[in-house]
Formats: sequence, C-alpha cells, structure tokens
Amino acid sequence: MSDDVEPGAVRVRLDLSYDGRDFSGWAKQAGGRRTVQGEIEDALRTVTRSPVTYELTVAGRTDAGVHARGQVAHVDLPAEVWAEHREKLLKRLAGRLSRDVRIWRAEEAPAGFNARFSAIWRRYAYRVTDHPGGVDPLLRGHVLWHDWPLDVDAMNAASERLLGEHDFAAYCKRREGATTIRTLQRLSWERDAAGIITATVRADAFCHNMVRSLVGAMLFVGDGHRPVEWPAKVLAAGVRDSAVHVVRPHGLTLEEVGYPADGLLAARNREARNKRTLPGAPGCC
Repeated sequence: MSDDVEPGAVRVRLDLSYDGRDFSGWAKQAGGRRTVQGEIEDALRTVTRSPVTYELTVAGRTDAGVHARGQVAHVDLPAEVWAEHREKLLKRLAGRLSRDVRIWRAEEAPAGFNARFSAIWRRYAYRVTDHPGGVDPLLRGHVLWHDWPLDVDAMNAASERLLGEHDFAAYCKRREGATTIRTLQRLSWERDAAGIITATVRADAFCHNMVRSLVGAMLFVGDGHRPVEWPAKVLAAGVRDSAVHVVRPHGLTLEEVGYPADGLLAARNREARNKRTLPGAPGCC
C-alpha cells in the first residue's frame, strides 16, 4: 500500500498533549461530540483560513477520558499553505485551541513518515493509589483510587509472565478484521514516595481496551483477589474473561511514541500494515 504524499503537499508532524477528561476520545464522531481530532482540525482550518478540512492521522487513538502527554499526529497540507503559516502556526493554534489541548511542535516530516504506521512502540502510564484516604484532590483527574492495599511486587511478578509476542484476545475488545497479536515490551509497576503507583506499559501497538484490561487484571493480583499466575492463564485461554475488569480511563496517559531512524520509516510503514499471525498458527509462514 502506497502512502506517498500527494504532489504539491507537505506532510507535517505534530507533537501534542491533551487532558482527556472533557473529550469523547481522539477520533471524530457523529452527533457533535467534542473530540481531540475534531478540535485540532477545526483550529487548523480556521488559522490557515482554508475552505477545506485537513484530516489528521494519529499514532494512537485514545478513548474518552484518556490523556496524552506525547501524542503524535501528521497532516498533509498544501505546500503554499505550509509556506505561509509554518513560522507562526504554533502560536496561532495556541490562540485558537482550548486550554486542554496543546500542540508543541509542527515540523515537516521526513520522507516515509506516517504517525500511525511508522511507529515502533507506544508507551502508556497508568497511575493508581491505594491510600486509605483516597486521591489527592489536585490529582483526581489523573489517578485512580483502589480501595484495597496493593502488593507491587506481586503485580510485577504477574506482569513479567505476559511479556513478549502473544495473542492478547483475552485482554482486548475485538474489532472485525483486526488482529489482537501484539508484542508487549514492558509492563512494570513502581510506587513513588507519595504513594502513587505507576504502571509503565510499552508495546509495538495496542488493541482496544488492552492497557486498561491489563491494569485491571494486575490490580486483582495486587490486592490478593487473584494469584500471581492468574493473568497468564487468562492470556493463554485466549478469550475474554468476565473477571478481567477494564479500569476507568482517567488514570491512563499516552506518554511517548517511538519511531525508527529516518531511513527506516518507509520500511516500518509497510511492515506495520501486514496482518500478523503467531509462529505455528494457520496461515503463518
């Protein structure tokens, strides 16, 4: 599949962040719901005084209520529009966008770059506290309160058993025609001095609800409701388990998206479009 930029257009990489609490997710939706994509596309159209909407492609679509600190998107702009607005685009967007979404960088992307398909990993953080008094009011929009004491060592032991390439169907909401095979590169937990426990979750890609389902499973291990072996058994079963709770979205933040060196972007773009199968699976080479 070709992803060439149309003649006369420039692909622009956007680095951005947002507080997701008042957004109905990233992707535009019918019915006038407020979304991050819709907000940015409207602002771009306004500040460039364009009669058309320039559509964004994003590294990772976030659900309603999920935040982002290191989101990446791209947009293809007519070369003349980019030339006219590039120097003042950030400042003009800052003046137009609401204060819960910011664009920090807008630069011409290298050849072969695609915000979604060129990415080699995404890193999320999920923050939770088990403090008996609840969540600090100043952090309530970004930290989940779990009202049972949590054993971080047990959560890390359970997490290690899920690393690597697997079919994460048991932790994903299936979508027609989409694979649930992913490579989980990191899943670890750390408690800071203030008692906030942060899960760092990194994978080449994520399927729908995967991070929040993994977190939900690990919380059940951490509070003693399930043994350390349980999340891996759920994974091996390959089907959704009603005991796996999808935790609330407000504790989740997309922290960073990783890309290969510029010379490898186009190859990664092509590779990421191939539907994966596990070794030994029907149809696998």
